Amino acid sequence: MKQPIVGYHKDEEDDWVAELACDHFQHVRHNPPWFCRPWVVTVDGRESMLGYELNCKKCDEGAPRDKV
Repeated sequence: MKQPIVGYHKDEEDDWVAELACDHFQHVRHNPPWFCRPWVVTVDGRESMLGYELNCKKCDEGAPRDKV
C-alpha cells in the first residue's frame, strides 16, 4: 500500500528513517549500489520528498503502528 512520507528521524545506527502517514517507519538509506537515494543525504533532498509515496509492506501485512 502506498503511503506518503510525513517526516524523518535517525535510528540508533545513524540511518535515516521515513515516517509515513500510516504511522509506520521505513528506512530510506543511500547505500549504492543496493539503495540509490541521494536525496536522503541533504535537508533539501529530504524536504523535497515529503509527500512522496513509498510502498508500505507493514500496511500490507496489517502490522501495528510504529508511532506511539
